Amino acid sequence: MSRLFRDVEGGVLFPQGSVVCIGAFDGLHRGHRTLVRHAVARARAVGVPAVALAFEPLPREFFARGAPPPRLMLARDKVASLRGLGIDSVGLLRFDAKMAAITAADFVRDMLVRRLGVREVWIGPGFHFGNRRGGDLALLQAMGAELGFGAGEIAPVHLDGERISSTRIRELLVAGEFAHAGELLGRPYAIGGRVVRGRQLGRTLGFPTANLRFPKTPALSGIYATRVHGVAEQPWPSVSSFGTRPTVQGVEPLLEAHLFDFQGDLYGRHIEVEFVAKLRDEEKFDSLDALTEQMQRDAQQARRILGDGANPCGSPHLSRTGNGAGTPPQQPAQPCADSSTTAAQR
Repeated sequence: MSRLFRDVEGGVLFPQGSVVCIGAFDGLHRGHRTLVRHAVARARAVGVPAVALAFEPLPREFFARGAPPPRLMLARDKVASLRGLGIDSVGLLRFDAKMAAITAADFVRDMLVRRLGVREVWIGPGFHFGNRRGGDLALLQAMGAELGFGAGEIAPVHLDGERISSTRIRELLVAGEFAHAGELLGRPYAIGGRVVRGRQLGRTLGFPTANLRFPKTPALSGIYATRVHGVAEQPWPSVSSFGTRPTVQGVEPLLEAHLFDFQGDLYGRHIEVEFVAKLRDEEKFDSLDALTEQMQRDAQQARRILGDGANPCGSPHLSRTGNGAGTPPQQPAQPCADSSTTAAQR
């Protein structure tokens, strides 16, 4: 049975032992997946559960001065994706002042050995942990020899000579290089979540949107040509805004997807918004009329990029990708309707 735990303190979770991999796993790119799959394979060979240890918030977010650094993936999606890769249990450890003060040696003894009964621990290249980043592969191997577990590090993962990292992927997303970012991720970049109710301003502007909250600093912002997964058998063409909505005095990041010619109620549904191309940066307009005119231009440009024309019924679509979050619609999707009659989602 899959288990999620948050604390270092507590009883022994795996008395039969475990194989553990540790990392930030932001984005779960090809390098992360190589580490996770290796740990899962070793766990199956040994006959014990595979455990992934990550931290929430990310350590670099906890230590950041000023605005938190951007991230690629929310915790809920990280946990779901790790489980999808075969991980039996996820430790999403609370990273706070208490956690930051734990020495690497104490973390090994209290978390890995006592709580998880570790048989093997695997990390990515150059990974450090513990107070003042005092823990590394050498420490793990030395303590493993004393306490009875093995430790190893996977080699860096490259694609066409380029080392894969979350930092590099964030740079590519900011630059709007989604195809390249997708190659390093191993899948198109997408953000998923449940559709929430917004201010419903889109209804009055003729651009109803499906809204997803992103309660962290996103790795990108602006206006995008997108495809929405989870509303039909094929991805649905759309134009999306991701940002704080300065024209209407927004504060928190919100991802708003306008699905072209879509009729249906998406509130509460889990969808994924796949980013295809950046159209422009987010900007503040002097009036809602000016905003609406620009939204119309954005929609036309997104349709051209997506090859959608004016009608998604016959448009070419990519096959569905992502983490499997989409489910068949609770009520039939109705393409080809006039977008002005679409039920408002904003």
